[in-house]
Amino acid sequence: MSYFGVDYYPEHWSAHQMEEDLSGIKALGANMIRIGEFAWHLMEPKEGQFDFTFFDSVLERAKEHNLKVMFGTPTATFPAWLANQYPSILSEDEYGTVRAFGGRRQYCFNSDIYRKYSAQITRELVRHYAEEEAIVVWQVDNEFGHEGSDQCYCNQCEQAFQTYLREKYEDITELNERWGTIFWGQTYNDFSEIPAPRPTVTTHNPSLKLDWARFRSFSVNQYTHEMTKIIQEEKGEHQQVTTNVSGGFFDKWFDHEENLRPMDFVSYDNYPVWGGLEEPLPPAAVALGHDFNRGLQGQNFWIVEELISAQGHDVIGYLPRPNQAKLWSYQAFAHGCSNMLYFRWRAMTRGAEQFCFGVVDHDNRYGRKYHEAQEVFTEMKDYETLLESPITADVAVLYDYENIWAWRSQIQSKDFDFNNEILRLYQPFYELNTSIDVIPAERDFSSYKVVLVPVMQILSTELANRLKAFADSGGTVMFSFRTGLKDKDNTIYFGQSLPGPVADLTGIRVEEIESLSAEHQIPLKGENEEAEKETTATIWRDLIIPEGAEVLYHYNDSFYQDYAAVTKNTYGEGEAYYIGAGVDVDGLRKIVKSIVTKHQIEYHESPEGVEIYTRQVDGERYTFYLNHSHQEKEVNHLSLAPYESTIVQTE
Repeated sequence: MSYFGVDYYPEHWSAHQMEEDLSGIKALGANMIRIGEFAWHLMEPKEGQFDFTFFDSVLERAKEHNLKVMFGTPTATFPAWLANQYPSILSEDEYGTVRAFGGRRQYCFNSDIYRKYSAQITRELVRHYAEEEAIVVWQVDNEFGHEGSDQCYCNQCEQAFQTYLREKYEDITELNERWGTIFWGQTYNDFSEIPAPRPTVTTHNPSLKLDWARFRSFSVNQYTHEMTKIIQEEKGEHQQVTTNVSGGFFDKWFDHEENLRPMDFVSYDNYPVWGGLEEPLPPAAVALGHDFNRGLQGQNFWIVEELISAQGHDVIGYLPRPNQAKLWSYQAFAHGCSNMLYFRWRAMTRGAEQFCFGVVDHDNRYGRKYHEAQEVFTEMKDYETLLESPITADVAVLYDYENIWAWRSQIQSKDFDFNNEILRLYQPFYELNTSIDVIPAERDFSSYKVVLVPVMQILSTELANRLKAFADSGGTVMFSFRTGLKDKDNTIYFGQSLPGPVADLTGIRVEEIESLSAEHQIPLKGENEEAEKETTATIWRDLIIPEGAEVLYHYNDSFYQDYAAVTKNTYGEGEAYYIGAGVDVDGLRKIVKSIVTKHQIEYHESPEGVEIYTRQVDGERYTFYLNHSHQEKEVNHLSLAPYESTIVQTE
């Protein structure tokens, strides 16, 4: 059974409001509510005095309306008495400013005191409701790492970092050698001398910054796994465990795959737009987010916060047009969402989220958004088997958090953004409406036909060998610039021409490099039928000398016409492409079309702004048609109104 519902905060309202709310939620077509994740003080108003009577009444009323419950453990917002009694639980920013009580997630992951009280409230809560039949899912905390909460520079963290390094390297001489601390006279005699990377003159050692990122990931995930283990020990057999992944996952300081590993399934908070944005994210970026979350455990996922209206804490963002929230919901279902909850049921009149509008707004009227959500739930109940069916993709995009963190420690181009670079390779395949998995680089990718490897500057010999074996067996690999520059210590390979461990796979040598700004557009000229006659590039360029590879584009400016920009190399039964610059997506479309055609990958050409996604179950095909534009579109004899979404079944 699929769950459809809303995020509900009954504690925000007077008791008499609950019956009206639950009746309205049920009439929406919902069968689940999500509650509790910000209500620690209500559950423990004073230290050690646990009181769950309010939520006892909520659960009894929910059962009267046949609503199941996802219950969030409340550790994302601790009570004021805890901060007042133990101020050391508060995190610090890089400038040494203690984050005051207020807001949310302002706790230090390395605070033993906070871990103690988090464990206590989590255990008491889950134990209390272990046999509660209405609760079918526990959510751990809320949006780990969101809004910069995965970084803390307090003394507790600095000391824990030193311990982390001591356990990793054992010998300070080993650390000094691998980090290259001889540079700028930074050699350490003891691990206790190593600082957290707070602001300094110029910058810190890149190896220190990467190990700090690893340590931050370790801290977040250690806390998460501790809370998850408590829930698993105390929960009922009918209850599962998840947590809600927030957007901006490539900008976080923790490994999401590791974070979710001990949980039963992945949940995601899908916000195609938020406060301050005048336009939503591009459809390809939203789709990539779904494919990323589906890839975390290699299975379909839940969305537990799906945008239904305008959002904003202080500044309000774009208002989704009529049927656009429904369109985003259908896009999520197409890409593997199996269960969906809208954020939020009712807009709050007090507090920081007064401008996070909901299914029902402050006027308490059941208007357009209510009926739009109701329509989604009504229609999708006919597709529950489809929503649970697995998605098989022929194309995989690889990412590695350590590589991303290395880029963040030295961005090299002032306008470099990993999100843009992964999207650069993803988008042309998305525009052909192929199915794509976004997966960690350590995952087995031998079953795919095409593997995309965006800006993988940290590239191990082990990964290089797997990519060579993949190509040798007939697969296609596509790299982009700066591939193979560094090792796992965030130091540059010595004595190797770029792209380092995959130079033979790509059949090229990078002779020189140039960092470009976003405003710096350089011309490229095509030399092959797979390339456009002309296109442009930005952000970066590798000046490439082919050593067996075929040139698809070369630079077309005064000094560098003799250097290749994009190449293709035959390797065994397969091939490797190297995109040596921030090539405009328009310049990659013909290349991608030839790859898809060669491998006989199913694709669908569609008008600009129209997404087509086909899924199969029980021998039948279901095609999602999604019009992301504000104009009417014609496709496959269908006329799609602005922001219309529909499913067509074929045999």
